[in-house]
Amino acid sequence: MTAQVRIFIAEDHTLLREGLKALIKTNPDWDVVGEAADGVETLERLDPDAVDLLLIDLTMPRLTGVRVIKEVKDNFPTMRILVLTGHSDEEFVYAALKAGADGYVVKDSTNEDLAAAVRNVMKGNGYLSPTVSMDVIRGYIDGKTSPDQPQSKIDALTGREREVLALVVEGHPNAKIAELLYISIKTVEKHKTNIMRKLKVANQSELRTLVGDAPLP
Repeated sequence: MTAQVRIFIAEDHTLLREGLKALIKTNPDWDVVGEAADGVETLERLDPDAVDLLLIDLTMPRLTGVRVIKEVKDNFPTMRILVLTGHSDEEFVYAALKAGADGYVVKDSTNEDLAAAVRNVMKGNGYLSPTVSMDVIRGYIDGKTSPDQPQSKIDALTGREREVLALVVEGHPNAKIAELLYISIKTVEKHKTNIMRKLKVANQSELRTLVGDAPLP
């Protein structure tokens, strides 16, 4: 008899987390052995001796999924990690894979896609949702980006925008950024609006997820 896959769920939305637990319980080969609602809590609760697979979102409070993935892989390289997120943009895919994720599934995938992802990842293979695979392939063909260049869109930012972005990622409020850069709060807000437009993200949480812990030139 095949041993159950012991799964730890890292997801900040309670309803989604409960839904995943209910779904996993329908598969006799899977078992939920732990859960967390933010990145810091994930690292505190994750037991590498009791978990086979970390199922993780990218956009989470306190510590982004990308940074959690990197931390887990640095300390527990044999643990399998499957991203389950709403982000299908290839920049997020590359950031997650570069951090060490073994698979990437978007939340609008079918239950069959998730099951296939878990099976492949636990066999030591990689997995990308069909909905993101074509975007990644197009990226290679077009030469726009590669897994070694997960922050390619940042090249479109001005020097000042990169400075503002670095301070945003560090968690500084607008007033502190204005003070550090000797500019007005209104100017900070304008830069942030331009940054989010260029990087195609909706809020600061997504900015932190996209950038992760990558250096900003």
